[in-house]
Amino acid sequence: MLQQYGIIAVFLVGGAATAVAALATNWLLRPKKPPEGDKLAAYECGLKTQGPTWIQFKVSYFLYALVFLLFDVETVFLYPWAVRFQALGLFAFAEMIVFIGILVLGLWYAWKEGALKWL
Repeated sequence: MLQQYGIIAVFLVGGAATAVAALATNWLLRPKKPPEGDKLAAYECGLKTQGPTWIQFKVSYFLYALVFLLFDVETVFLYPWAVRFQALGLFAFAEMIVFIGILVLGLWYAWKEGALKWL
């Protein structure tokens, strides 16, 4: 039994070591001198920028993306369930109804807060 947990521990340590190694390699290979001149200029499709480069975007764009991501994740869980629908039984059907209900509740909240209004 403990051997199975040991395998999990090895994967966790290996994953953490990979992340630390990637960060250390990036730190060692990065340019050491600070950027200057044109490196600090804002880049916009090779053209000179027009107007201020630091502008605020409406937060509703990000909320719109989050709602899209929510329903994208829903489809990831919905496809395997639909493929095995006949074999899973009534309990899995009830669980999926609860899952979809929670997502509908989230959609209703986003709609109520105005996150789906584009302008």
